[in-house]
Amino acid sequence: MTNLLHPEPRQRAALAGHERLGSDPGNLTPEIPGLRNLIKESWQRSASFKANPDNAAAPLAFDWEQLEDYRRQHPLAAIMPVINKLLVQPSHDSGLLVAVGDEVGRLLWVDGDPTLQRRAEGMMFVPGADWSEASVGTSAPGTALALGRGIQIAGAEHYQRAVHPWSCTAVPFHDPDSGAVLGVVDITGTATAVAPHTLSLVEATVAAAQAQLRVERLQLAAELARKPVRRRSPAAAARQGPGASEGSLYRNSLQLLGRDQALLSLGGRTVSLSARHSEILALLSAHPEGLSAEELGLLLYPGEGSTITLRAEMVRLRKVIQQLSPDAVPGSRPYRLPLDLVPDTGQVLSCLQRGAHRIALEIYRGEVLPRSEAPGILDLRSRVSSLLREAVLTDGSAESLLKYAALPEARDDVVIRRAALRLLPPRSPKRAAVVADLERLEAELRA
Repeated sequence: MTNLLHPEPRQRAALAGHERLGSDPGNLTPEIPGLRNLIKESWQRSASFKANPDNAAAPLAFDWEQLEDYRRQHPLAAIMPVINKLLVQPSHDSGLLVAVGDEVGRLLWVDGDPTLQRRAEGMMFVPGADWSEASVGTSAPGTALALGRGIQIAGAEHYQRAVHPWSCTAVPFHDPDSGAVLGVVDITGTATAVAPHTLSLVEATVAAAQAQLRVERLQLAAELARKPVRRRSPAAAARQGPGASEGSLYRNSLQLLGRDQALLSLGGRTVSLSARHSEILALLSAHPEGLSAEELGLLLYPGEGSTITLRAEMVRLRKVIQQLSPDAVPGSRPYRLPLDLVPDTGQVLSCLQRGAHRIALEIYRGEVLPRSEAPGILDLRSRVSSLLREAVLTDGSAESLLKYAALPEARDDVVIRRAALRLLPPRSPKRAAVVADLERLEAELRA
């Protein structure tokens, strides 16, 4: 096993690779001497997902209430006592963090050294954050899930530059019966997080937890065999794993914000959709009751849309989804999704309804499918954007206003900047940039 505790040549290679990346992931060249192949391939996947190496933090996939409900039902909840005993408790004084994520890379639990936890909040390495390759690029949790095996990522090998001070080791957690990926176990910290024995430790912990989950299932099966047949509770169904209950226990997601092509995650797999398929799924997820061909056509095509063209697109979309999850193929008459598909737009709107504008702002990564001209998408884009802006103006702090002002759609927003200026302390160093922006906007108006 390669020792990553002395990574100077690899770090130099990774830093050189980042220089070639610049601020445009499309600059990634095929040959970067000294860069590990698995890192180069992960960077290439990250670039294809349009992950931004200059993003400072991972996006939140859940608000707190959604997270509590989701992880309470997740199969990995049953093995957390094993993780706590073998990894979390020893980590509190060792300068390490332990994270457990779901099958698509969203962190469900993060615990460990308290000082390190506070530092990790700066890059949103927190429960509820999305650390998949599609969202943050190369990281141990996301890349381990992408490769289906244990992985160690050191320093500048991370795709996001804000994560370069960190190193991490992660191992996927497989269902002991079906072999399906249920999630990922990660150790994050400084150099000791990628020591050779760290990978062995995490692999051993995962093996012990898988064995424990198998024992619990056998015990539960024995108990059920001795009792009269009755409907299982959601918690019992979760412990029995995928396919054990009538409803899906997993969140299937659709990322629409700030992307021209949506990312669809189903059953632990993620695919980038075409622009038209992105629009169709966005509209169907916003209308769970279903849409007729005529209704969907009017929302999809400017002017008078052709139902023949729509039907051809639906055939192609069904083939794409069939490869990911046959149970998720949309029905017809009306066109309707057969399962809950959680779009990031819905998460933003849900947070705003609860008054959680800060979390909504963390999830929001830009306008809905920015280049789409579909009437239904234009309406959805306007609704999400205007509600978020109104919430930030009404209840936002100076930091929230400045975060919103950094969005492309707010580049010329004078009202937002004036509101931030009113809330910033007189001696805040951030005032100068806001004043400069306002002067630029006023000069452009006079021109």
